[in-house]
Amino acid sequence: MTNTELILNMLAEASTKDISAATNPKDFEENKKVAKQGGNVAKVARLELEAKTGNKVITSLNAKDTFKALTEEKNNPKKKKGE
Repeated sequence: MTNTELILNMLAEASTKDISAATNPKDFEENKKVAKQGGNVAKVARLELEAKTGNKVITSLNAKDTFKALTEEKNNPKKKKGE
């Protein structure tokens, strides 16, 4: 999962929370509609970004792989020239 994917996920969650606070859904069906609306906010942002960059945002990476790669990089930093 890339930083952009994580950010879009956070946007969907924050949008859902804000829409929920504004509309006060009363039951499961209303909450489901709010969740879809929040997800749609992130979808629109993703499609706009893809249109502007010409690149796909969604990758086959998952968060576990990303965390593993970051941990390995931190534990095994590349040596600088001359070392």
